[in-house]
Amino acid sequence: MRWEPRESVMPETKEITSADDAAVERWEQETLAPALKKRAERKKSFETVSLDEVERLYTPADTSDVDFERDTSFPGEFPYTRGIHPTGYRGKLWTMRQFAGFGTPEETNARFKYLMRQGQTGLSVAYDLPALMGYDADSPLSEGEVGKCGVAVSSLADMEVLFDGIPLEEVTVSQTINAPASVLLAMYLVVAEKQGADFRKISGTLQNDILKEYIAQKEWIYPIRPAMKLVVDTFEFCTQHVPKYNPISVSGYHIREAGATALQELAFTLRDGIEYVEWGVRAGLDVDAFVPRISFFFNAHNDFFEEIAKYRAARRIWARVMRERFGSNDPRTLQMRFHTQTAGVSLTVQQPLNNIVRVAIQALAGVLGGTQSLHTDAYDEALALPTDRAALIALRTQQIIAEETGVANTVDPLGGSYFIESLTKKLEDGALDYFQKIDAMGGMVEAIEKGFPQREIQESAYQYQKAVERGEQTIVGVKRPARRLWPLRRTGILRSC
Repeated sequence: MRWEPRESVMPETKEITSADDAAVERWEQETLAPALKKRAERKKSFETVSLDEVERLYTPADTSDVDFERDTSFPGEFPYTRGIHPTGYRGKLWTMRQFAGFGTPEETNARFKYLMRQGQTGLSVAYDLPALMGYDADSPLSEGEVGKCGVAVSSLADMEVLFDGIPLEEVTVSQTINAPASVLLAMYLVVAEKQGADFRKISGTLQNDILKEYIAQKEWIYPIRPAMKLVVDTFEFCTQHVPKYNPISVSGYHIREAGATALQELAFTLRDGIEYVEWGVRAGLDVDAFVPRISFFFNAHNDFFEEIAKYRAARRIWARVMRERFGSNDPRTLQMRFHTQTAGVSLTVQQPLNNIVRVAIQALAGVLGGTQSLHTDAYDEALALPTDRAALIALRTQQIIAEETGVANTVDPLGGSYFIESLTKKLEDGALDYFQKIDAMGGMVEAIEKGFPQREIQESAYQYQKAVERGEQTIVGVKRPARRLWPLRRTGILRSC
């Protein structure tokens, strides 16, 4: 199914642009040039963490192709650039959903209850590597990995212990599981049934994103096409029987952790989402029946403004694609909802307390970008599974942002910034360019089979590594050249599975 984005209707901006160009030229000659003679800038060029150049100054000329009504509009209105809720966080804060799971079901159950006592408002389950690969804990292939990267769950009995004393009808639970997702969902629903829960009231999210496994995380069981059939079957089941449950969380997080740029994370994640919708439609599902329960999962990396622009662009692209490509006018279908997690790949073993600052800034970007739920990494995750103290600091980081900074008092506070609006448009245009390349290959499944997104990410990761070793990208507290950066990045990937 080929899709071409509609032509943009450009606003009348020639006079504004010309006047602004003249003003910038005057500023450069009268104000900037004397300042540069006294003191040169620190570097010849400034770049984002994605290695995209950042201009010295942004003015109205940089947003001349951004029309307020068409591209930005108001919160709660198409194309939802400024958020899906008219009141932002003034009505309801984001869900503070800390990812947790280690050791035995008993140990993880205790951690869940500890976090909920400290004010966490939703649960997120990390399963260990054997569970992610569909192995029981007593399999010889599981040796050395049981309970290491998440909680060990091999049976319904394990699942019952994991959620003992936690009312599944009342608490939203996210499950990070992909290849065997349908099996774990079945176990989860049986536990809920034993508790006497009403399936129609259960809410939560199943990751169930097999495409990003082939692109980035590499934890699959079946060939890609049969695996896609299982995903679509889950859509159909949940639509009919568990209508408040999200049967998939399309995950850009792991794509970013594998070395993708912000643009690649945006483009490949959204194109994965489009692929799932296309497969659902081919299976006879109604777009407005199942798409509203599709959620997304993004990374929050170090480049503050780039991340905020990424989230705003994601909402705008999704709304337009759902309307123009799939013909929906249902606001629930057009509105993108997403969870955010701070970047495990950015955490360092060296001077780990620095990670508290990194996490706070990344979390703030997620909030200013309008996330619906948020996980903040613990500062010690590059060393081991989080201690209670580190996990509590991570949760308190969210609570301080919510209650003490004032950033939740107004909707989309950075909207209208020349830099933010220009960067949002740049990311949108770049993502649409990727869409056209992938559509020309036949779709995302075909692109993955050709190795296209994998190669793109590998090249970006390589270029970033070279920039670090040349000293062009600085990691505070890590000596340059950072010859051991890649093992650190793997640590982030493992903990964030």
